[in-house]
Amino acid sequence: MTREPNDIRIRDLGLIDYVAAWERMKAFNSSRCADTADEFWWLQHHPVYTQGLNCRATTLTATDIPIVASDRGGQMTYHGPGQLVGYALIDIKRRGKGVRWLVSLLEQAVIDLLEGFQIRGEHRPGAPGVYVRQRKIAALGLRVRRGSSYHGLSVNVDMDLQPFQNIDPCGYKDLEVTQLRDLGVSVSIDGVRERLEDHVRRLLREFA
Repeated sequence: MTREPNDIRIRDLGLIDYVAAWERMKAFNSSRCADTADEFWWLQHHPVYTQGLNCRATTLTATDIPIVASDRGGQMTYHGPGQLVGYALIDIKRRGKGVRWLVSLLEQAVIDLLEGFQIRGEHRPGAPGVYVRQRKIAALGLRVRRGSSYHGLSVNVDMDLQPFQNIDPCGYKDLEVTQLRDLGVSVSIDGVRERLEDHVRRLLREFA
C-alpha cells in the first residue's frame, strides 16, 4: 500500500508518564516500515523536568520533581498537567523534507493558533519555540532517527508555571514563560487541542 504524503493518524494518550510515552515513541519509530502511517500524539505529562541532548550543565533548585535525560534536541524544560504536548511521529524522509521543515511547521501551527485568539506569536532564529511579548509559550524539541521524527512541541495552556522558575527554560537564563490562561484565553485544553490539530493538518497539506 502506498501512503498519501499527508496521511496522519491522530491519537489522544491523555495524562501519561513521560518515560512511558518516550519508550512508546521509540518503539513505534523502530518498528515502522515504508508504508507505516505517520502519527501525531496529543497528551499531557505528570510533572517532570527533561534534559535534551544539547543541555548545558545546570544547577537545579531543590525539587521533588523527577529529572529525565531525554534523547530529544534542545535544553531543559518542564512538563506538567495543563500543558498540551504534541508528538510528531513523521517519516520526513518519505516526504522529502528535513527537520527544519518540521520545526517551521510546528512553530507556524502555534502562531496560527495564537492569531485565532488575537495574540501575536513570534519565532526566534536559532531559538526554536514560540514567544509572546518576549515570553515563551511553546517549546520544541525533536529527534530524527531512520529518517523519521519523534518528540515534538508543548504549549502552555493552564498550568502551574512555578516549576519553570527552578531552571533556565530551554537554556536561556531569566527567560520568562507564559500561558494562554494568563493571556486571557479561557478555552479548555481540549478546545486548544482541536484548534491546534486543525492547523497542523492544514499546514501538512500546505507545506507539502
